[in-house]
Amino acid sequence: MLKSRDEILRKLVNMQYTRNEMDFKRGTFRAKGDILEVYPSDQNEKAIRVEFWGDEIEKITEINPLTGKTIGLRSHVMIFPNSHYVTGEDKMERALVTIDEELQERIKYFKDRNKFIEAQRIEERTNFDMEMLRETGFCQGIENYSRHISRKKTTEVLHLHY
Repeated sequence: MLKSRDEILRKLVNMQYTRNEMDFKRGTFRAKGDILEVYPSDQNEKAIRVEFWGDEIEKITEINPLTGKTIGLRSHVMIFPNSHYVTGEDKMERALVTIDEELQERIKYFKDRNKFIEAQRIEERTNFDMEMLRETGFCQGIENYSRHISRKKTTEVLHLHY
């Protein structure tokens, strides 16, 4: 299969894997020369070694992540995202628009009730999260934005006060 090593590295980063040459653990990968090793997030005792010859995948092996010993040869492997919250750029851009719309509504809500500190806090935090989503595709507390990312409708909520 013709696949650029750099293209695969970019794809892994987009799937929320991190490069770590020292601490090889679930959700990480390491690359040395023409060898790429990936420790899939859904595996406990198996990692994947991909050997390249230029832009051609020459060999795929399943390895023990601690010893590096070969467990078996593979003709293909599926590597799932490291996070449940991985989505395409176009979907993320649409989500950022709806997040910003909701943010403006919440800011107005707080300001209308003279809660200026709350308005400032939610604006700062959400803007920071949106910047992280734009730059890295992830932020702490991303589950708070899952409705926007998955394009689900707002859930009806019953508000009761006494």
